[in-house]
Amino acid sequence: MSQRTFQQLTALLDQQQARYRTLQHRACGKSEQVAQIRGTQLGQGAKALLCVIKGAGKKQHVLAVLPADKQADLSRLATALGGTRAGLASPKEVGELTDCVFGAIPPFSFHPDLKLVAERSLFARYAELAFNAGTLENSIILNTEDYRRIANPLVLDFVQSAV
Repeated sequence: MSQRTFQQLTALLDQQQARYRTLQHRACGKSEQVAQIRGTQLGQGAKALLCVIKGAGKKQHVLAVLPADKQADLSRLATALGGTRAGLASPKEVGELTDCVFGAIPPFSFHPDLKLVAERSLFARYAELAFNAGTLENSIILNTEDYRRIANPLVLDFVQSAV
């Protein structure tokens, strides 16, 4: 959907002298398939979920980034951000706040009303992160330290615990 987001993101990465590479590929619906095409591990995938946090009479939009091989605990996320409940945003909200479709959202916020948070474990496992970058056909593989430095997300613990 958004070649503009891809261009905005690569311009930012170039400006910040990030260590990254781009990859064009066919659109895939599953994280496992995209990881295989990219030649990366599933856990290197930086999955970006647009969430709505509600509570205390307020509503906030949050872009929650976590490893693609993990599941978000939305209750933990809501509590960590001072809310009482959280859910996924609607496709309309996703389009308005990210100019992307589900699955193509990069782990960066370019909208002033979209708070960026990242799961702590995202930074501990791999030297590089991989993610779709505005479209389902464009991926970026980015140095993990550069991601943290440039995106500067609020770091939280919000993955589901292993059973």
